[in-house]
Amino acid sequence: MGHHNRISKVINTLVELSQLVHDWKTRGETIVFTNGCFDLLHKGHIDYLNKAADLGDHLVVGLNSDDSVSRLKGEHRPLQDESSRSFVMASLECVSAVTVFTQDTPKELIELVKPDVLVKGGDYVPETVVGADFVTSIGGRVQIIPFLEGYSTTSIEKKIIASNS
Repeated sequence: MGHHNRISKVINTLVELSQLVHDWKTRGETIVFTNGCFDLLHKGHIDYLNKAADLGDHLVVGLNSDDSVSRLKGEHRPLQDESSRSFVMASLECVSAVTVFTQDTPKELIELVKPDVLVKGGDYVPETVVGADFVTSIGGRVQIIPFLEGYSTTSIEKKIIASNS
């Protein structure tokens, strides 16, 4: 078995992403989109991403840029930079493509990808998800997947800090 270049799943330009998405749609394949920081990858993330991937043929992950993670989570985050987070995300079997976005929300990315299913984790209400209106307007759907209890980057971070003090 030859190893394909897994890291080629990291898509650096919107032109490349448009082409990829176009190819999938032309073949009648369904696209699932989710986004997040995915800073320290843990069991909760893997569970979530696998469940998201099961909703279609291809899972596209929009990854918050380092700047946007800092704005969302505080200046001490992310713990891993965007190229590291992209590399780790792209190595997951369930992920078809990873792209970094610099805006505070993935709205523009969602409008480019035009996913069949927009997925968000946690305790969101579908109506409040960024991009939900757009996705439903083009005939797609919004799916909320609850996070596994007891797993978060923040809780891992707190354990590390506690063990060092």
